[in-house]
Amino acid sequence: MNKTVELVTLWGEYEQKHPAGSIEEFCRHYLAHQQRKNIKGTLVGGVVPALKDGLLMKIIGRISKLNMAYANIALEGTGLNQIEEFGILQTIRKEKSPKKTEVIYANLFELSSGTDMLNRMKKRGLIKEYADKNDKRSKRIELTPKGEKVAASCTAKIEKNAAMLMNDLTNDDKELCIQLLKNIEIKFSALWPTHKSQEFEEIYNALMMEGKE
Repeated sequence: MNKTVELVTLWGEYEQKHPAGSIEEFCRHYLAHQQRKNIKGTLVGGVVPALKDGLLMKIIGRISKLNMAYANIALEGTGLNQIEEFGILQTIRKEKSPKKTEVIYANLFELSSGTDMLNRMKKRGLIKEYADKNDKRSKRIELTPKGEKVAASCTAKIEKNAAMLMNDLTNDDKELCIQLLKNIEIKFSALWPTHKSQEFEEIYNALMMEGKE
């Protein structure tokens, strides 16, 4: 069948079932139902949630854990003990001399655990801290020359790890995944600092009512 005719036919079938569907929604529907490379194995450890939301979150969570596991192997002998430390170095590197709390919350740590990690990195000579000139109650941090060297050398290893894990995806697949998921990350990264002190039901009800009032 001619490819144009095939596309029009598929669009017609989709439009019958989804009269209000947009072209973007059709494209996502089409891609979601394509046959992909069949890799034999057990999905999410064999315990597959019935709810698609749950399955998606479990897949994302397990990929995140695998990324951490492989990244930690890649970081052996570099001066960093775990992937979270690399994230902290990169934040400080980008922001130049941020406040300690800014670094902690940007990396989604609780204040106590983030402070402990920064203190351990300070003892290893990776970062230094000093009083904020405008707010004596706050501390700002910078990378030491050693920290700069470690951050630079580890970047290549972390990039190789990411390329290895995503190697089976095409660039278009990666772009689509980023497009679909980035707004969730942006939204909840901004909400987390206020949500962490609230009850779950309060958070759930407020978010699920968005746009329904």
